[in-house]
Amino acid sequence: MQVRKNSEVLKSYLDLAGKKVLDVGSGEGHLTRMMTREGANVIGLECTPRQLERAKAYETAGDETYVDAFGQDLPFADEEFDIVVMFNSLHHIPVDDQFKALCEAARVLKPVGQLYISEPIAEGMNFELLKPVDDETYVRARALEAIKRHDEVGLVWVEEYVYNHPVQRKSYEEMRDKMIGPNPEREAIFDVKDDEIREAFGRLGTLKEDGYTYFDQPTRMNLLQKAG
Repeated sequence: MQVRKNSEVLKSYLDLAGKKVLDVGSGEGHLTRMMTREGANVIGLECTPRQLERAKAYETAGDETYVDAFGQDLPFADEEFDIVVMFNSLHHIPVDDQFKALCEAARVLKPVGQLYISEPIAEGMNFELLKPVDDETYVRARALEAIKRHDEVGLVWVEEYVYNHPVQRKSYEEMRDKMIGPNPEREAIFDVKDDEIREAFGRLGTLKEDGYTYFDQPTRMNLLQKAG
């Protein structure tokens, strides 16, 4: 399995320059800003107040904007975007609404527009580290099931690519903060299991010369296209 950065993979599959892009589940806006720097006109969509606040606190990369809304109920007109990106976000949508989110993505795409979906696979050191906090085996499997129903909403299968994106963490505390950001309810779990997760951080991670600790995370990318 090739080791690749998520941003590297995305840029290798998408021609972003001049495109209108919707980043569903934009979090702190890192991907939104990266795509803006690549020449896209990007709207980041996020439903968590803490994440939106953090995204807006960063220096802007260009003309990116953020919207408070849900992936399963997009506040946009039909055929408005050239590209929709769902990066590590589909499995965070309630399982009963995951297929609806796929339908919404297809609805707002222009004909021959692209839907780029990146999802972490339920394996690897990063998954094992976070499993005591939130075992996402089921929700990730359901997200893949929703993707496989793409033809029901007029989306054509283009490509699937599986690679390893090592997640880098400055420290245990930084990892904890990042995990609580989109899911504040996790804070209570961390409080109870702090010793267990802290031990796993040191055991499962690989500390490198740059001072960061790395955790392997197998990742699946699915590229779909709306029929013309």
